[in-house]
Amino acid sequence: MAIEITWLGRTCFRLKGREGVVVTDPVPPDSGYSLGKLSADVVTLSRRADPAYSYHEGVDGDPVLLDAPGEYEVGGILVNSFATQSPNGMRNMLFVVELEGMRIAHLGVISPEAAKRLDDIKGVDILLLPVGGAGSLTGALATDVMATVDAKLAIPMHYRTDAETMALDPLDKFLKETGSKPEPEPKITITKTQLPTELTVRVLEPRS
Repeated sequence: MAIEITWLGRTCFRLKGREGVVVTDPVPPDSGYSLGKLSADVVTLSRRADPAYSYHEGVDGDPVLLDAPGEYEVGGILVNSFATQSPNGMRNMLFVVELEGMRIAHLGVISPEAAKRLDDIKGVDILLLPVGGAGSLTGALATDVMATVDAKLAIPMHYRTDAETMALDPLDKFLKETGSKPEPEPKITITKTQLPTELTVRVLEPRS
């Protein structure tokens, strides 16, 4: 079965599989993006203390909120989470979600310093990584991290768009470092057997 990946802006994704739906870092109304009518079984929060990434009130249903290190199983959804620390003391959570036989890593708003220690997620199938700076990874650093993690598919997040209200770098800086020019897609639907054999970058349009 396939997993459907939709980007909702900033570090917010909707991951839908047969086992259920995971929403990462719900964006608040002042982000420039809109969650729309959104429901989930699980909501992961990289920075629960930061309202710019933790608008879980905007997600319908009665989702399980995950914001601490550990191993979790919600229905058929498996989640491993790891805490990292920024130099300013802000905690950031990394999540590895298992859906449809694939492991998807979400780096949250990881600091450049913490990104040097990512042994726990090496070899995941899909990597969701910040590329727009602002205390997290710049395009150059994100490219290095992408190579280190060695996922099959990388999807950038946390960069400037026409809607974004945060001061972030544009996506072009990251793509220039990677040497790739993927066309933005409204969503990605993929099965394990459809994963590329070599690291591939794909870009999503934020859902309007």
